[in-house]
Amino acid sequence: MYQLLQNVRNGRLELADIPLPQVGGNRLLVRTEASLISAGTERMVAQLARKGLLGKARARPDLVKKVLTKLQRDGLWATLRSVQQQLDRWMPLGYSCAGEIVAAGPAVRHFRVGQRVACAGAGIANHAEYNAVPELLAAPIPDGVACEDAAYATLGAIALQGIRNADVQVGEYVVVIGLGLLGQLAVQILKAAGCQVAGLDPVPARRELALTGGASLALPPDSASISAVRTWTHGLGADAIIITAATSSNAPVELAAELARDRARVIMVGVTGMNIPRKPYYEKELTFIVSRSYGPGRYDPDYEEHGHDYPPGYIRWTEQRNLQAFLELVAAGSVRPSILTTHRFPIDRAIEAFELMLHGREPYLGIVLTYPSRETASARRIELLAPARPIDKATLGVSFIGAGNFAQAVLLPILKKLPQVRFRGIVTASGMTAQTVGKKYGFQWCATDVDEILNDSDTDVVFIVTRHSQHAPLVCRALEAGKAVFCEKPLAITPDQLEAVQATLQKTGGHLMVGFNRRFAPLAQELKQFTKGRGPLSVTYRVNAGPIPRDHWLADPAEGGRIIGEACHFFDFFAFLTDSEPLELQRLSPQGVSPRDDGQFLVRYKDGSICHLIYSTNGSPGFSKERIEVHAGGCSAVLEDFKTLILDDGIRRHKKNLWTADKGHSRAIAAFLASLADSRPLIAPETFIHVTLLTLCAAGVVERLPATG
Repeated sequence: MYQLLQNVRNGRLELADIPLPQVGGNRLLVRTEASLISAGTERMVAQLARKGLLGKARARPDLVKKVLTKLQRDGLWATLRSVQQQLDRWMPLGYSCAGEIVAAGPAVRHFRVGQRVACAGAGIANHAEYNAVPELLAAPIPDGVACEDAAYATLGAIALQGIRNADVQVGEYVVVIGLGLLGQLAVQILKAAGCQVAGLDPVPARRELALTGGASLALPPDSASISAVRTWTHGLGADAIIITAATSSNAPVELAAELARDRARVIMVGVTGMNIPRKPYYEKELTFIVSRSYGPGRYDPDYEEHGHDYPPGYIRWTEQRNLQAFLELVAAGSVRPSILTTHRFPIDRAIEAFELMLHGREPYLGIVLTYPSRETASARRIELLAPARPIDKATLGVSFIGAGNFAQAVLLPILKKLPQVRFRGIVTASGMTAQTVGKKYGFQWCATDVDEILNDSDTDVVFIVTRHSQHAPLVCRALEAGKAVFCEKPLAITPDQLEAVQATLQKTGGHLMVGFNRRFAPLAQELKQFTKGRGPLSVTYRVNAGPIPRDHWLADPAEGGRIIGEACHFFDFFAFLTDSEPLELQRLSPQGVSPRDDGQFLVRYKDGSICHLIYSTNGSPGFSKERIEVHAGGCSAVLEDFKTLILDDGIRRHKKNLWTADKGHSRAIAAFLASLADSRPLIAPETFIHVTLLTLCAAGVVERLPATG
C-alpha cells in the first residue's frame, strides 16, 4: 500500500510502498477513501523537518535541553549516536481521514466490517491506503455524508473542543481570530450553536469564506476591528474569543484582551505567542484556557490504545463523541466542509500536494487526498532487495521482530558490521518502521505478519525486540519453529509466561539468549576477575534511572512496569558476579511510588553473598546513572557507568577509564552468534529462569522465591 512519509533529518517526502498494517485487539483496519492535509499543523511539522540542525534547535529548545543532559551523563559519542538515530527516522504524515472498515480485531465491540468511519490521531489516521485505528479514535459516518467531508472530522473535533471550553451560550457574541481551516470550522459550528460570530483574518478571501460559512462580521485583525466589534456587540465586547491562528507573534493574545468584555473567556486552539499581558487580563478578569486537541481521552493510553471509554455521565464529550457530534452537524447541513476544499489530489500525487502547501504557489485552504482502489494495495510482505541466489551457507540468516529505538540505535548497527550476518526479514506492527529500517540496513524483505519470519526457511536467528508483554509468546513460537532466539530483556512479565518459556525450552531444546549484555562489558569482566575467589560478596548497585513520560509505553501496566522491564539487567549482573542462586529477597518501595517502578532490593545468595539494588526514578538527571560497589576479602571495587573502574586490594589502587561507556552489547551479540556453531547455549537457560523469577518477586508479581536444593 502507499503511505506518505517524511524524513526527520532533511524533510524529504516519500510515497513508500508499505506492508498492510496488523489488525488485532480493539483495532479496525480501515481502507482510506479520503484524508485531509492540515494546512496548519502538517505544514508546521513539514517545515520543521526541512530546517537544518540549528533551525531545529531554535524551534525545539526542550529537545536541546534533553541532549545537553544526556551529554553530561553519557558522554559525547553516546549522545551523538542517539541524536543521529533520532534524525535518521522517517515519520508518518496525516491525522484525519475517512474510509471503510475491511477488518476488525476480536475486541472491537461497536463497529462492523463494511461500515464507514472517520478516524483521528497522528501516527494512526495517516495519509495511507490502509490504517489500523483503535476503536475509540473512530466514529461512524452518517448516511449521506461523503468521505471527503468526513475527512475533516479530526479538525472539526479540535474546533468543537475549543468551543466547549469557551462554554458559549445561545445568542452570545464570539470572535474567532484566524480563519484557516480550524477557524472556518469554528465559525460554522458556532453559528450552528446559535451564537453571533465574527471572524478576523488578514486574508480577504478567507474573510469572504467566513461570511459564507455564517459569520456576521469579518474583519482584518487590526485596531479598527476593536471598535467594530464593540459596535457589533452593542458596546459590551465579545463574550468569548477563540484563537485559531498559527503565528509566533503575540498579537492575537493581546488583541483578544481588547475585544473581550469583562470576565470573558479566551480560548487558545491554535499556536501563537503566549506572553499574556497582565494588565488587560487582570482588569477584565479574563479566563484564558489552552484547549487540548480533540477532547478528553487525548494522550491517555488507557483510552486511546486500550479502549477504556469514559462514562458519559461523568465526561460527556470525549474524543470519539466530539468526532461523532461534528459528523452529525455535517449530516444535518449545519456544517459544510466541502466549501473549504480548494484542492484534491490522488494519493500518488501526495508529494505534489505538500509542495503546493509548503511553497504557496497558489492560494489554498482545504487539501484533500483521495484513494482509488488498487488490487496490489493489500500485500503484507514487501520485497526490499532482489533475491540473492545462491545463499551463502556460511552466513546466518537474521530476522527481526520489532524495530524500535533500541534495535535501531544498538542492535542493528552492531549486526550490520558482522560478516557472518545476512539480514532476511523485518516485521513490525505498523509496517512503516519495517520498511524504512529494512531499507536502511539491507533486509531482504519487510512484513507485518510474524508468520512470515517463522515460516522462512532461510531465517536461522530471530531477534525479538518488541514491547515486553510480547516477548515470551514470541520466544515460544520462534523456538517451536526451530529458530535460534535472541530476546531482549525481560524474558517474561508473568509467572505463566515464564512457565510457558521453560516448558518450550524443555520440549524443543532450542537455543535461547536473553539480552543481558552488562555481564559481557570489558570492565565487568575485569571486576569479576578481581573479586573471584575472595569469598562472599557485598554488592551495592545504584541505578539512577530517572522518570519516563506518563504516556510512555513502559508506563503501561500491561507491559509489566519498570522493575520487570529494567531491573532484571541488574539482577542478572548479581548472578554473574556471584555465580550463585538467589535464596531470599527483601524489598522496600518509597511511599507514593508503585512497587513495579521504583524500590530497593536486598538479595541473599546461596554462596553467602548479599547484593543490594537501589533502583530510583527520582534522582538528578545530571548525576551518573549506574554505580556498582563490591567488597570482599579485604578488597573493594567501584564500577561507574561502565566507563570507570577502580580496584583496591588493600595495598594498591588501580583506576581504569574508557573513552566511552561500553555495556557489552557488541561482545554479547558476537558471543551469542559464535555459540550457535556448537549448538551449546552461551548462558545456561536456568540462569534466565532464576533471574526472571527474582525479578518477578521484586516487582511483587511472585510472593516469594521458590525453595532451592
